[in-house]
Amino acid sequence: MTTNSHNQKSLATRVSRPMTRRLWLKHAAAATAAVAGAPLFIPASALGVGSRPAPSKRLTLAIVGIGSMGLRNLKGFLNEDDCQITAVCDLDAARLKAGADEVNRHYGDGGCAQIHDFREVIARKDIDLLCLSVPDHWHSIPAILGLTAGKDIYGEKPLALTVAEGRAMANTVKRFDRVWQTGSWQRSVPHFRFACNLVRSGRIGRVQRAEVGIGFGPTTGVEPVMPVPEGFDYEMWLGPAPWAPYTEKRCHFNFRWISDYAGGQITDWGAHHIDIAQWGLGTEETGPVEVEGVAKYPTEGLWDTPVTYRFECRFASGQTMTMASEDVFKNGVRFFGENGWIHVDRERVTAEPMSLLTEHYSGGMARNIADRQGHRRNFLDCVKSRGTPISNIEVAQRSITVAHLGNIAMLLGRKIRWNPQTESVLNDISAQQMLSRAMRGPWMI
Repeated sequence: MTTNSHNQKSLATRVSRPMTRRLWLKHAAAATAAVAGAPLFIPASALGVGSRPAPSKRLTLAIVGIGSMGLRNLKGFLNEDDCQITAVCDLDAARLKAGADEVNRHYGDGGCAQIHDFREVIARKDIDLLCLSVPDHWHSIPAILGLTAGKDIYGEKPLALTVAEGRAMANTVKRFDRVWQTGSWQRSVPHFRFACNLVRSGRIGRVQRAEVGIGFGPTTGVEPVMPVPEGFDYEMWLGPAPWAPYTEKRCHFNFRWISDYAGGQITDWGAHHIDIAQWGLGTEETGPVEVEGVAKYPTEGLWDTPVTYRFECRFASGQTMTMASEDVFKNGVRFFGENGWIHVDRERVTAEPMSLLTEHYSGGMARNIADRQGHRRNFLDCVKSRGTPISNIEVAQRSITVAHLGNIAMLLGRKIRWNPQTESVLNDISAQQMLSRAMRGPWMI
């Protein structure tokens, strides 16, 4: 594998639109037939026998990143009959094999390619779609290269490691007219949609504020330097992040708690609940004008993102959004209005008074809150129609910007003023510089 900048730039500048119907099986069949005397066996599932569309009618998909969310996304897309997973990609050989085995068991064949380097995935003309389920510090590079190469993308939340990377991704989606769905799947869950519909339809009167509660940030001690496990490309995993010695609790799921790679609970859980708060408040196309807050950070150890925290955002409308750890607010989102409050979490919707949930109201469906069934299904439908997914990239950029600004304000210990139109900090050079980060070469966007 190579990571030289020449290869990277050549991929970044190659613009091509993949064929949306790919006869991926044809090549495998031809290769098999070329073996003298070899019988040609093609599983019925691959031929479209039964309810599945024929191969020429399926969208071909590669899963990049086979961690916890990657495996869930893989299993989810396997259940979509008009989608065929033809490749998986990961830097951990064990995870790579596990992903391919899952795909091959489902389809009853051995046709899933195992690819180490995401750039090889992007270069393949027989892949229509990408599902990116990689650590936060790796979100922008494969996304921009994939979009430039003409792929439509389902990308995990949070959108990007920084405000600047998210904006570059959003601009690339627009430039190349690609379909992008962010994995903020709560938007596709009926009771979250119901709660936001009630709020935006005026059920609680004029909405004054939203409270967002998420979990505490975890801590760990000083972790020992360890040998890199066999089959794990740790140097590539670090990629654009600063170099650091390998230790088990740095990688895979735990990258979330290290600021070189992510933003802690505020960009992890917060990416979900802030998005719902933005949706209900009707601020998903803009952002706050002021942000301030406080946090407690680990005093030692490997993980350095906030443990407890609280920050408040004020919008030009006068509405506020306050986000805090669970020692302050119950997990979920609570909207306060003139006529009561509505609370939504992953289990239920509650209200005060409860009649807000049961009495007839004539507000109808609020703008931009359509009845969408299934987050991955919505993505595939929009790929076919060239429509706008329920969690499009502009919505994701606005939502995760709130989390990034909260982290910046708490780290600096002062109020920051924000211009949502220009996506810039006003009169604070240090805060402005924190909207982006340097990347370790040869990586760049």
